Amino acid sequence: MTVTLYAATTNPGKLRDFSVAAAESGFVIEPPPDFKQISPPPENEPTFAGNARVKALYYSRFIPGLVLADDSGLEVDALGGEPGVRSARFAQDAGYEPRGTGPGLTDDERNNLYLLSRLRGVTDRTARYRCALAVARDGQLLLTAEGTVSGEILPAARGNGGFGYDPLFWIPQLKFTMAEISLEQKHALSHRGRAFRALLPRLTQLTH
Repeated sequence: MTVTLYAATTNPGKLRDFSVAAAESGFVIEPPPDFKQISPPPENEPTFAGNARVKALYYSRFIPGLVLADDSGLEVDALGGEPGVRSARFAQDAGYEPRGTGPGLTDDERNNLYLLSRLRGVTDRTARYRCALAVARDGQLLLTAEGTVSGEILPAARGNGGFGYDPLFWIPQLKFTMAEISLEQKHALSHRGRAFRALLPRLTQLTH
């Protein structure tokens, strides 16, 4: 039996990652119908887990069926865990506009440039990606899970795949960045893949 999970996100990279993670699991990841018509909730929680719960509960009141929400991002040790829950808005929060780059920068590119500017001259480049997942239905929280992957921040971007900070996130055991590996490799070791695998046995038990 195939079960649909409605992923409460408009981020195509996240939808792609979840679809790969769900392959051969008996679950299908779909964007919710008319998702863009639903006003988003505030994401003011101080933790990834808190924001994932808020989003899952909120959207499950509008979307029939099982709603999967995530909150994820990058924690850099030398920055005291920043950008953390503000990963997607890191440069925006700081009002950062890089000089000499011209118009047309994406939010991801601006965030990466701001991160590099903050780490200029810093020798400790250790970091981790963290993902928290929550599943809800009809305003009731059903399941939660988390996953992390450790790595380092490179001084320059490498690779054209992935999204977010992937071109800067170096995986020492593979000697590649997250933007240089296949989707299958990414699922096997990424924070999002690990969180989904932690969720899967309980999700299967709940729905089968």
